[in-house]
Amino acid sequence: MKFTKALRFATIMPCTLVVAAPLSAQTAVSEEKVTAGDVVTKPLSDFNIKKDEVPDVLVAARNKPYDMSGLKKCPAIAAEVTKLDAVLGDDIDVARDDGNSTIKMGNIAKSLVSSLIPFGGVIREISGANAQQRKWNEAIYAGSVRRAYLKGMGEQRGCKYPARSATPKDVSTLWAAREAAEANAKSERKKDDDKKDSKDKSAKSEPARFESKPVVQRTQ
Repeated sequence: MKFTKALRFATIMPCTLVVAAPLSAQTAVSEEKVTAGDVVTKPLSDFNIKKDEVPDVLVAARNKPYDMSGLKKCPAIAAEVTKLDAVLGDDIDVARDDGNSTIKMGNIAKSLVSSLIPFGGVIREISGANAQQRKWNEAIYAGSVRRAYLKGMGEQRGCKYPARSATPKDVSTLWAAREAAEANAKSERKKDDDKKDSKDKSAKSEPARFESKPVVQRTQ
């Protein structure tokens, strides 16, 4: 009996973590509160799920989530993972929780473990989605499954991040680079704002010039 329970738990947990990955990414990047009904699609903020087609990288993941064709070497695996990251957002191994999100990793994991709903059912349970939303959600879910699978294969082959899960050092390096880039961008914006303010002040400080012209009256 104990063996059966242990086996069942071991089977469920990898799936749970994979499903939670894009959700965790959302809590790290979103600037607004989200609910369980929209969290799955929020990381794809550049897309309109009511009109836009699913990106090719997610279509491929939905059709062949475990395909390794052309991915024999680490750089190829890293490139494929990077494509998925660009669409899905940060994976669970690098995502940061800002502490202000409505959705929490622990709650998601507990919910999925207790419900034991397989593949498509997980998506419908999380989102209550209609047909178009469900198509997107299933593609996003498949993308997260594929990303986890590729990282597992990369780790097995001794690849470095992002072709494998990130180490604490990888995470530190990644966020340090992001924070440096953000600080640089803020500095550049401030310089631009200061230049604009300087021009505005200079324009306001210049004395007004009046030019008198002779008035010519026309006789009727």
